[in-house]
Amino acid sequence: MAYLHCLPPSVEPRVSDHIPQIIDMIKQIVDNGFAYSVDGDVYFSVAKVPDYGQLSGRKLEDNRAGERVAIDSRKRHPADFALWKSAKEGEPFWESPWGPGRPGWHIECSAMSAVYLGYSFDIHGGGMDLMFPHHENEIVQSCAACRESNISYWVHNGFVTINSEKMSKSLGNFFTIRQVIELYHPLALRLFLMGTHYRSPINYSDALLEYASERIFYIYQTLYDSQALLGKHEKASLKNSIPQDIASCINDFQNSFVNSMSDDLLTPVVLAGLSDPLKTMNDLLHTRKGKKRDLRIESLVALEKAIRNVLVALGLMPSNYSEALHQLKEKALKRAKLSEAEVQQKIEERDTSRKNKEYEKSDAIRKELAAVGITLMDSPEETTWRPVVPTALQQEPTMAS
Repeated sequence: MAYLHCLPPSVEPRVSDHIPQIIDMIKQIVDNGFAYSVDGDVYFSVAKVPDYGQLSGRKLEDNRAGERVAIDSRKRHPADFALWKSAKEGEPFWESPWGPGRPGWHIECSAMSAVYLGYSFDIHGGGMDLMFPHHENEIVQSCAACRESNISYWVHNGFVTINSEKMSKSLGNFFTIRQVIELYHPLALRLFLMGTHYRSPINYSDALLEYASERIFYIYQTLYDSQALLGKHEKASLKNSIPQDIASCINDFQNSFVNSMSDDLLTPVVLAGLSDPLKTMNDLLHTRKGKKRDLRIESLVALEKAIRNVLVALGLMPSNYSEALHQLKEKALKRAKLSEAEVQQKIEERDTSRKNKEYEKSDAIRKELAAVGITLMDSPEETTWRPVVPTALQQEPTMAS
């Protein structure tokens, strides 16, 4: 996860290390009249909670028991769930006031979060499939143990599909992040994931990852070019002012970032908002008109700072632009099944063809490389290359925005 720039968790508690705290919480729930014991099992009584189902919007009478597992006749209500399960042969167990056994699935999370975060905290996350019954049960058992228990925001992420088909081991379309980053840069994968709102289902495909790779290369190349130019200028000689249109571009970008992230983390809108400041930077860097603009260097400094701040907040800031660009090109070569030397050989063959006016042959070489995700860029000095979406994938849907 470090490759994806995900911050490590402060603590990673184990259930087996918190059995005393789990037992204490179950005692509180029983003492407060929300649970009952039957033959060494302890069940939560959902009928004691009138607003059970508040998170998912499901009513108690809508929950049909017995469709997947047999109903336990010892329960007072079919929807009652286990806080403690009596020991069964071959399973681990611990001693408790109700006899040897182990915790139920839901109580573990409530007890451990109470230990490290308290009964009230800001954000609780998980997949959409955990909303009911897991998170629903967490809410009622935590409130039954402590009336002041409260979670301000519930964050549920959507499911992953593969080429619009649900990802699952049974279908054989299951893979790991380690497998993905063998061919794609971790930050390209992170950008791809942020291209869809976290609550929405996300469709994984090679085409979408190719678009993300091309996009993040463009971002880092722009910032690298700016950094190279700015390195030639003394910061002490820079003025504080910038043109009004540049200031407005930056202000709109920053406001969009704050408003979008404040609106349930709308990362797709934030990523779309990068387009204007990046285009403005490229105009200042490479166009004849941009190079002649007043306060050009000051404008680039301000634009680069605004973009960098957003990339840092999104976890998309590389330690070094040059290194990131090199790594992105290495991944592109791996996907194309080519080496740097082989690409360079193709470039030389094309140069020879152009000098000999064999334009059909030179065009064929360009198309051959573009088909595997490598585009050639000509300048008066030399021909270079950069990764792009392979031509065969360019007709497929682009990243969400």
